[in-house]
Amino acid sequence: MASTTFSLSLSTLASSTAYNSGNHIPTISCKSNEKSSLCLSSSSFLGSKLNVSRRTSSANPMSMRNVRVTCSASVLPSALLFDCDGVLVDTEKDGHRISFNDTFKEKELGVTWDVDLYGELLKIGGGKERMTAYFNKTGWPEKAPSDEEERKQFIASLHKRKTELFMALIEKKLLPLRPGVAKLIDQALEKGVKVAVCSTSNEKAVTAIVSFLLGPERAEKIQIFAGDVVPCKKPDPAIYTLAASTLGVDPSSCVVVEDSAIGLAAAKAAGMKCIVTKSGYTAEEDFLNADAVFDCIGDPPEERFDLGFCGSLLQKQYVS
Repeated sequence: MASTTFSLSLSTLASSTAYNSGNHIPTISCKSNEKSSLCLSSSSFLGSKLNVSRRTSSANPMSMRNVRVTCSASVLPSALLFDCDGVLVDTEKDGHRISFNDTFKEKELGVTWDVDLYGELLKIGGGKERMTAYFNKTGWPEKAPSDEEERKQFIASLHKRKTELFMALIEKKLLPLRPGVAKLIDQALEKGVKVAVCSTSNEKAVTAIVSFLLGPERAEKIQIFAGDVVPCKKPDPAIYTLAASTLGVDPSSCVVVEDSAIGLAAAKAAGMKCIVTKSGYTAEEDFLNADAVFDCIGDPPEERFDLGFCGSLLQKQYVS
């Protein structure tokens, strides 16, 4: 697959493009039938550069003379769907991992997940699934039952206690929201865009994050799809398919904010646009299929993107 990348200074677009972070968001219109994607730099979106990455599967690299950048914000998503861990809050290293380890210590299992190991385990969606896969590979603790059904109950009890410990951290507000999260949610709610959180984490843990960190006024307007509400977890698209169906919106009109490769795969398999905001554990993952990639959402004056940009992803046109 050939790849060509170029950078445009926003100041050079002034003659042909009006730009304002609140109303006019750069998009790409390509006179080609070849695949294209938008990839923005991790520096501030209000800064000096917009990086456009063009990928093509043809034998001959596509000529860049047929690419132009335009601005529009007349379309908004029908729904804005957020992953929870790593997107709303960077919870994994100093939240979930610590709570797992405290649970293992309480139960005297002789198990500790260090930072690097937990990063590998995050490739498995769901805490119960994560523990099961780990014990299947490394051996079950002596205190664990040998019967398969009893082991499921054992894992469920560990996960319940882990969730209790994690919720205590959230209630103490020891883990802050990531930059720009509250801003983007407020923009969506003000414009009548439906907002939901779609996570593989336990529903109680996700509800605690939304309630305690986003506040009750926002929380009552946000629908939560989490935990075992679907039989298959990310990268399976079931959680996003369920969200679209329940909210009564077309998947193609939804924009998802994710932080991981498995979350991105779930969103794209559901037929949705997906923006990746990298988190501590996912910075080096492959986000080739993302519609845009940032280091965070960001608050002014370091804002990376806003609701208008989310809408602009629905307007990208590839015209031959």
